[in-house]
Amino acid sequence: MLCGCAGPARFPLREPLLRDPDQGPVAKVPEESYSPFAWDGANQTVFRPLARFFAVDPAGPALNVNALDEVPDSSWFENRLGKTPLLPADVARGACAEHELDSGAPDGSWLIDKGKDNGFNPGFRITVAGLGKFMLKSDPSEEPERATGATSIASRVYHAVGFYAPCDSVVYFRPSLLKLKPGLTVTNNEGVTKSFDEARLKDLLAHASHRDGLVRMVASQWLPGKPIGPYKYDGQRADDPNDVIAHEDRRELRGARLVAAWLAHFDSREQNTMDVFLPTDPARKKGPGYVRHYIIDMGDCFGSVWTDDRISRRLNHAYALDVPYLAEDFVTLGAIERPWDRARIGARFGYFSARDFDPELWRGEYPNPAFGRMTEGDGAWMARILARFDEGLVRAAVAVGKYEPAHERYLAETLIARRMAILRRYLSRLSPIGELQASARGICGIDLARLSGVVPNEGTSFRARVYRGAEQEPTRALRLLSDATPRVCVELPHAEFGPSVASDDPRRYVIVDLENGYARGPLRAHLYDLGPALGFRLVGVERPEQVGRP
Repeated sequence: MLCGCAGPARFPLREPLLRDPDQGPVAKVPEESYSPFAWDGANQTVFRPLARFFAVDPAGPALNVNALDEVPDSSWFENRLGKTPLLPADVARGACAEHELDSGAPDGSWLIDKGKDNGFNPGFRITVAGLGKFMLKSDPSEEPERATGATSIASRVYHAVGFYAPCDSVVYFRPSLLKLKPGLTVTNNEGVTKSFDEARLKDLLAHASHRDGLVRMVASQWLPGKPIGPYKYDGQRADDPNDVIAHEDRRELRGARLVAAWLAHFDSREQNTMDVFLPTDPARKKGPGYVRHYIIDMGDCFGSVWTDDRISRRLNHAYALDVPYLAEDFVTLGAIERPWDRARIGARFGYFSARDFDPELWRGEYPNPAFGRMTEGDGAWMARILARFDEGLVRAAVAVGKYEPAHERYLAETLIARRMAILRRYLSRLSPIGELQASARGICGIDLARLSGVVPNEGTSFRARVYRGAEQEPTRALRLLSDATPRVCVELPHAEFGPSVASDDPRRYVIVDLENGYARGPLRAHLYDLGPALGFRLVGVERPEQVGRP
C-alpha cells in the first residue's frame, strides 16, 4: 500500500540499452545438443503442461525489453526493419552474400559430400570451390515448387524482420553439375545408415521439381561457425554464460508467433532452429567466441499438405492434439463449424489463404512455450515492425520464390491480406505510435496504424497531456505541431530552472501521454527537460492499456 502511494516510478537519466552484451567472448565452445522430434512434440503437448499444471507462473512482461519498449540488438535479434527503412532489393537479398551458386558452372563442379535423410524434404550437401558449402533440398513430389519457394521467401521475411535466418535461394540446374564423393553414406533420425550412391541420387532428382529440363531445388548456404544443435523455446543453454534470460521470456521469441501466423509456419519448433558458435578469430575453430541463434527450415510455410487431408486442413488452426477443441466437440457433438470445415484446397499452396485467418487463434503443430507466453505488449511490438513491411516489400520477398506469375500474384495478395489482419488486431489496443525522437521543441513519432492504413490517415484525433515534476501534476493542454500524418509532433514548453538544479532533478521530469484516437491506451513518453539549449531527453516509453493519470 505504501509503494502504491509513492507515485509513478521515474526512468533514470541515461541512454537506453540498444545492444545486449550477449555477444561478448566466452572461452569454451558449448557442447553440441540434439533434439528428438518425437520427444519434443510429446513433451510440449503432454508432459510439460502436466508438469507445470500447478505452477503459479503467469506470462508476465518479457525480460529483455529496454526502456524504450523495444528489443535491443543481440545474438538472437538484429533490429533491421524496425530501425531503418529497407528497400525491396534489401529484402530480396536477405542474408545472402553477393556470390551465389552459378548454374552455368562446368560439369562436376558441385561435389556432393554429405547426404540428408531427415526432415520432410530430401537432399544433400555440396561443396563448391570459392563459394563454400550449400545444402540442396527438393520439393515433395506431391507439392511441386511450393516448399523450395516457401523457405526462400520465409527466410527473407524472418531476416528483414530482424531474426537470424539462412540464405535460402531457389536454383535451377542440370544434373551433370553434380559429382558424388566416393563411399558416401547417410544416416537418418532412427540411426539407420544407407549408401548415398548414383542410384539414390538419380531417384532423388527424379522426384524433385523440374522446369524446362532443369532440376529445381533450394540451396541453403551453410551457416558460419560451428553448429552446436538447436535452441529450445524455453529454459536456457546451461553451458553458454551469455544465455541469461529464459527463452520463453524473450520478447523476440514470443513475438515470432505473429510472423509464424502470418506465413502459416506451423512447424516453428526447436528442431527447426540452430545455434552456431562464432569464434572471435574466424581462423580458429575453437574459442573464444559467442553463440548466435538461427531460425532454419521454413519449407512448411504457405500451405504444406500432408498425406491425411483431415490433418492438412487443420494445420495452422489446431494443434495435432488440441484438448480444448476436443472437449468442445465432445460436449456439442461436433455441432460447431470450424475454420477447417470451410477450407478449400488451392492449386499450389494447399489450404493457405486469408479467409478465416485469425492471428489471435493461430496454432502451430503443437504448443510452443514462448508463443504461449506472448503478451499484448509482445504482439504489439512485433506488429509495429510488420507495419513497415509494406506491399512493395512483400512482393519483393515473394518474387524470390520463382513461382509462375499467377501463383506469385496469389501468394503476394494473400500475405498482404493476412498482414493487415495482424495489424488490425495488434495495433488497436496498445498505442501504435513509435520511432519517437526528442528535440529542443518537444517530441515526434510515427503512428504506424496510420502509416499502414489500419486507420484513416488524418491528424484530428490526436490528443496530448503533459505531467511535470516530482508530483507529476497535469499542466495545460499541449499544442500539436502542424505536421503531415502519420507523423505527429507535440510542442513542449521549457520550464525555468536555475543553474543549481541538476540534470536528473525530479523537477525536470516530464511525462507526455499521446493518444491517437483509435488505440485504447496512450503512448506514454518519459523525458527530462534539460533546457532550451540541450532540449528534451527521451529516457523511457510505456504503452498503458487504458487512458489514465500516470
